[in-house]
Amino acid sequence: MTTRITRIAVHDLRFPTSKSLAGSDAMNAAPDYSATYVVLHTDSPDDLQGHGLTFTIGRGNEICVKAAESLSGLVKGLTLEEITADMGAFWRRLTAGDSQLRWLGPEKGVIHLATAAIVNAVWDLWAKSAGKPVWKLLVDMTPEELVRCLDFSYVTDVLTPEEAIALLRKQSPGKARREAEMLDQGFPGYTTAPGWLGYSEEKMRRLAREAVAAGWSHVKQKVGADLEEDMRRARILREEIGWERSLMMDANQVWDVDQAIEAMRRLAVFEPMWIEEPTSPDDILGHARIRERISPIGVATGEHCHNRVMFKQMFQARAFDFCQLDAARLGGLNEVLIVLLMAAKFGVPVCPHGGGVGLCEYTQHISLFDYIAVAGSLENRVLEYVDHLHEHFIDPVIIRHGRYMPPSLPGYSAEMKRDTLSRYQYPDGPVWSDIEAG
Repeated sequence: MTTRITRIAVHDLRFPTSKSLAGSDAMNAAPDYSATYVVLHTDSPDDLQGHGLTFTIGRGNEICVKAAESLSGLVKGLTLEEITADMGAFWRRLTAGDSQLRWLGPEKGVIHLATAAIVNAVWDLWAKSAGKPVWKLLVDMTPEELVRCLDFSYVTDVLTPEEAIALLRKQSPGKARREAEMLDQGFPGYTTAPGWLGYSEEKMRRLAREAVAAGWSHVKQKVGADLEEDMRRARILREEIGWERSLMMDANQVWDVDQAIEAMRRLAVFEPMWIEEPTSPDDILGHARIRERISPIGVATGEHCHNRVMFKQMFQARAFDFCQLDAARLGGLNEVLIVLLMAAKFGVPVCPHGGGVGLCEYTQHISLFDYIAVAGSLENRVLEYVDHLHEHFIDPVIIRHGRYMPPSLPGYSAEMKRDTLSRYQYPDGPVWSDIEAG
């Protein structure tokens, strides 16, 4: 029996996080965390659905919604079975099958964000149909089955399908042991909770103490608005978390290359593990120069890398020490998997971008699969955790002593509660109606 996609619903969901300054940083002063949220309805008698999203920060989310609606015609009417029989070909048809839509990217920007929402919903549908969480669905695939899900267009000069199969086969003997380890201990995470801009010293200290008490070994601080203030806040965090824990910094793109070098030479006294997005996310050679000049501080970036081709060049240029791919800026899980495999070939640890709405739910699957089946090592691997909006999900992340515990419910963990879909719909949901009235 087949499962056919009969209808695709796209929702504009927004959360008024600007009111609390949650998510505030030097570039994004008052974001309203938002999601272009896709539901794939099927003819399954069990009402099987696929849920997926892409993340934005407020205004403009309606553009992403329209892009997802435009792409939906390439998916509606297909069966899950014909999609999963050749996932790589399906992804290629979605990103290049309509040349007029492809022109809007190609494979970048709003059209690619919308692609991610649809693609991730397909993976959610597949995993639910198989009765497995996505990470387990991936782990249980043979190398050949996994590689068949991928589109290697434009990256075969650094990674061929044959090389990808060899990388996966190399890690196969230890998969069962690493899976058992993750089920028992979880994947190491880090928190940004004490480090957002806009927080008072009292709030920073309280949140830092809570982080230490909760078992977090890595804490991240937002920097870039004012260097003297960055120094003061870094001193506060070091006083609270000590020197045995890791402190990371995130400039959110606000510096020019030379500014980043100068700033990090001053902030080096606080021994940061990395500086994240020190300059324009598109400046591959600029990141490489910063990395060369501020060593041993690492350079981390990737949450705004458009696609696998840009990541390919980041790897080739040795432009970063930590790959921070985003589960919803890349074109969904298919493209994420390509980047994981390239990172393994180049020996760069993957520490996905979290936060937002739903990104932590996604990235736990990515990091679990990466460790168990691709990288085989936890060295320098840590997964971002931001304590925002998890209460809206049916299968929210579970954190124990600073570690992500593997999700067990079938799917990709991004399905939201029905009440959330109605209350936070923009602009007519009750939450936004109340804000407009107030």
